[in-house]
Amino acid sequence: QKVKNTKRIMSISYATSSTLLPSRIVALDPGSSDGLECSVHSLPKPLLKEFRHVFGDEYLIAPSSENGREADVSNNNSLELVAIPTNQNAREDLVAIGEHIEKEKDRLLNVFIKFGQIVCERLKEQGYWADYIDPCSGLPMISSNCNKVYSEVDGMECLLNFKSYNAGFCKILTHPKWGSAVYPATIFAYCPPDIAIQLIRSLPDAA
Repeated sequence: QKVKNTKRIMSISYATSSTLLPSRIVALDPGSSDGLECSVHSLPKPLLKEFRHVFGDEYLIAPSSENGREADVSNNNSLELVAIPTNQNAREDLVAIGEHIEKEKDRLLNVFIKFGQIVCERLKEQGYWADYIDPCSGLPMISSNCNKVYSEVDGMECLLNFKSYNAGFCKILTHPKWGSAVYPATIFAYCPPDIAIQLIRSLPDAA
C-alpha cells in the first residue's frame, strides 16, 4: 500500500513515482552520528529487470522465521518486491584517492553492512525474503547462488533520480546536497510494503 501523503512526498526534492516512504536520515542506535539517508520504493520496470538479472527467482524462496512460523500475509497486504536505497554523507569526496579516502570508505562500508544485516534479519524473522548488496563487489550478500553485479549508480538514478557523470571507465554518482561525497548501497525485500515502511519508520533519527 503506497503512502498517499503526496504533499509530504513532494517535499523531498528527489522523491519519485516509485517512492513509498520518503527519505530521512536514520541510525541503528539513538544518538548515533552514523546516519544513513534511506527510503522505501516499489521497483520500476527498469529496476525490476535489473533485479531479476541479479537475483533470478531467489526471492521466491521465502525463509521461515526463527520460530518456524511462516510469514503472516492475512492482513490484506500482498507480497511485493521493494527497494530500500541508502546513502551516507561521506566525510571526504570519494572521487579523490589516498589512504584517508580508503579509510573513509571502510568506515562507510562497516556502517552499511551492520545496517543491512539488521534490517534483513528483522524481515527474515517475520518470514520474508531480504538481501543487501555488497558495496565493494556489487554482489548480493546473502543469496549465495547469485553472481551477477548490481549497479548502485544505475539504481539510485532510477529510484531517486540522482545524477551521475563519467570519469574514465567509471560512473560517479552525485547526491543533490552532498555531491560525490556519497556512499550508496541498497537493500531489497519481498514483503508487504507496509512491513518495510514500518521497519524504517521505527528506526531513530541520526544525531
